[in-house]
Formats: sequence, structure tokens, C-alpha cells
Amino acid sequence: MKKVLLSLGLIALTSGFAMAQDNHAGHNHGTAAPAPQQAAPATSLKGENMDFKSDIHDFGTITEGPDAVHVFEFKNTGKEPIILSSVTASCGCTAPEWSKEPVLPGKKSSIKAVYHSAGRPGAFNKAITVVSNAGTKVLTIKGSVEKAPESSVPANKSMVKMN
Repeated sequence: MKKVLLSLGLIALTSGFAMAQDNHAGHNHGTAAPAPQQAAPATSLKGENMDFKSDIHDFGTITEGPDAVHVFEFKNTGKEPIILSSVTASCGCTAPEWSKEPVLPGKKSSIKAVYHSAGRPGAFNKAITVVSNAGTKVLTIKGSVEKAPESSVPANKSMVKMN
């Protein structure tokens, strides 16, 4: 019986030590304090404050060669300026263009997406990622590129009659 009580007392003492260690784990006693974490600036903006008319554009079927261009328009419906920090495409075949100026509350802006179709026959589905102080938004362009017709010049010149 003494052994059981002694064991229980030892367990209670050990767990009490463990709790005391946990309670003081976050405190530095005489050591240098870690650098304080900087909080992100407070903002009332949210992703929905970038109100796009549409976030997907389907070009349908286009002919290989010319660039396909679409302009995504949005309005700032928040109470603070929206600043686009980066706009990137999912591959090098798509080039986004955008204004570096802040979009003031109630104002409109746009992001131009240019798809280079030359040498790219077939279906495409490309993402354009917009990062701003209102969050991240993904825009999509898609469609199908029809191979350009071969040259209308006859391949065998000997069949062409000359007068």
C-alpha cells in the first residue's frame, strides 16, 4: 500500500512540474526576447471588393496566328484603394497587362489578357492570377485554336501553266 501511495505521489509531483513548465514556456527569464511578429496592416478589403463583370472568358474557336485579346473589367466596391501587386499568367503563351495605379473606391479598372495563338493549335485553358491587397483572384481564358490554312500557293510549280 505504501508503494502505491508513493507511486501516485510521484506521478502527481511529476505532472505538477510538467504543468509549471508549460505555463512558463512562453516567458523568457533573463534571456533576450524574440523579435516581435509584425501583423499585416488592417484592411477592410475582401476579394469580393474586386467586382469583376466576369472572371471567365471563352474565345470560342479562333484562327491560329493573331493574338486573342480580352479585357477583364472590375470595380472597387470597397472603402479603400485596391492595389494590384502582381498579375501572372499560368504560362508564357499568355501576357497580362494592368495599371500599377491604385483603384480608388467606386472606380473601375481592367486587366488585359493576351493569348498568343501562333504555333498553338488545339484547346487552351489559361489562368491569370491577380494578387492585391483585397486578396487573390483567378481569371480564366479558354478556347480552341484552329490550325491556320496551308499556303494557297501550289506545292508543285510544274503544274502551273505559263502563257
